[in-house]
Amino acid sequence: MKRPEQRFEFCAMPQRKKWSLPDGKRMAVYTIVNIEDWDIEKPIAREYVTSPAGVVTIPNIPNWSWHEYGMRVGIWRLMDFFKKHDLKVGAATNATVCSGHGEPVAAAMKEAGWEFIGHGAHQTALHIVDDQRANIRQAYEVLKEYTGVAPKGWLGPGLHETLDTLDYLSEEGFKYVCDYPMDEQPVKMKATGGDMMAMPYSMELSDLPMMVVAGHQSHVWYDRAMDQFDTLYEESAENPRVLSMSVHPYIIGVPHRFKHFKAAYEHMLDHDDVWFCTPGEIYDWWASQQS
Repeated sequence: MKRPEQRFEFCAMPQRKKWSLPDGKRMAVYTIVNIEDWDIEKPIAREYVTSPAGVVTIPNIPNWSWHEYGMRVGIWRLMDFFKKHDLKVGAATNATVCSGHGEPVAAAMKEAGWEFIGHGAHQTALHIVDDQRANIRQAYEVLKEYTGVAPKGWLGPGLHETLDTLDYLSEEGFKYVCDYPMDEQPVKMKATGGDMMAMPYSMELSDLPMMVVAGHQSHVWYDRAMDQFDTLYEESAENPRVLSMSVHPYIIGVPHRFKHFKAAYEHMLDHDDVWFCTPGEIYDWWASQQS
């Protein structure tokens, strides 16, 4: 078990050499769409409609159906938009999606050329799974077999890890993680299976904590995303930065939020010196520059 200071050094932004991006781009923007499989026979991962008197209800019909809406309707809005703008994105995918009733979604993402990212064997925090290493191995092997490509990235359910998780991930073959939202540039991390990269992750832009946990109105997502983008774009003239957009089909894919999603991307796409990429492409570029 290693503490964070045993895995990576502290390096403040003013201490760093200037980083570069491909083709002289000044900023990188990547998207992660979270594709999850909620078991109706277990406690629901998230609640929009709280259970009566604070009890845990199983089955939780309204909240399970809320998530199901994302797989049946919301994801297809997102896919149509990304196809229209020729954008490849990352899909943080529970392994069970690839073999369960949500497999048509996985098939469509595979056909579209999306990057599959490990998101657990199923939607359960690693702290409570019976065997964390086996869960990670299953996620890796299922995604590799389904897509024909070994996954590089990992985003834990809820971003949660234990202090041993990085070692397990590295030993099973993963190369980067999105669970450390501590920087706007990649960070090298030590692990027993080889160096890992902490992918910059804009946690406060994720639609789940903003729209569901904090309960903001739909337009707040656009306002915050644009404020974040504009500030990073200005600062990236001195040293390139990374912006992540993490969304869920059952949250951002509903009509009253989706209009703001489209407007935000259309604003960002109007900048020719921004690199729109997958997180895996950021990792590959970063790894190529490591000595």
